[in-house]
Amino acid sequence: MSAAVPTGGKATRLPRDERRRQLLNAAHEVFVANGYHGAAMDEIAEVAKVSKPVLYQHFPGKRELYLALLENHLAELTALLVHALQSTSDNKLRVHATMRAYFQFIAQDSQAHRLVFESDLFNDPDVSGRLEEFNARFADAIAGVIAEDTHLSHLEATLLGHGLAGMAQVSARYWLETDGTLDIDAASELIYRLAWRGISRFPKEI
Repeated sequence: MSAAVPTGGKATRLPRDERRRQLLNAAHEVFVANGYHGAAMDEIAEVAKVSKPVLYQHFPGKRELYLALLENHLAELTALLVHALQSTSDNKLRVHATMRAYFQFIAQDSQAHRLVFESDLFNDPDVSGRLEEFNARFADAIAGVIAEDTHLSHLEATLLGHGLAGMAQVSARYWLETDGTLDIDAASELIYRLAWRGISRFPKEI
């Protein structure tokens, strides 16, 4: 039964989805503070203000909880990037919107990005597999736009897609480490200009 630990009154009951969100938010806080290996289910339950049995009803263990949190963050980032790619038919604006979306995700929740891309659980095959799947999906989405608009083969477009996806990730992660020294608009504009200068030189499909 999903009930919060009582604090003097009746225990609060939440719908399953709402309880799951509450537990994931608590897990996010603990994982960010302590890393995966330093986090404990006891502390996550305490932060969520639920009993351990409630926590275990939703997640069999710490690893499953981390994987669910990872999937949530990757789904959110994927949605932002796909929306940016589909927001216009103008490729120049697409590149600009996609680079801006990546930087925006980091700016909104830098800890979520660190949790995803700087995890101390990278050697876990389920974690690395999910990250590889995300990277491949992002690169394929970019490649689809490139292949549609140029004379390049699918393989060539996919290679460029991976290059542009990597450019967004590496530059945005470096920008995060500058702690706001460079304004987000200026930073994303620089990377957009670099990306567009390269990609715009490929011949258009007629």
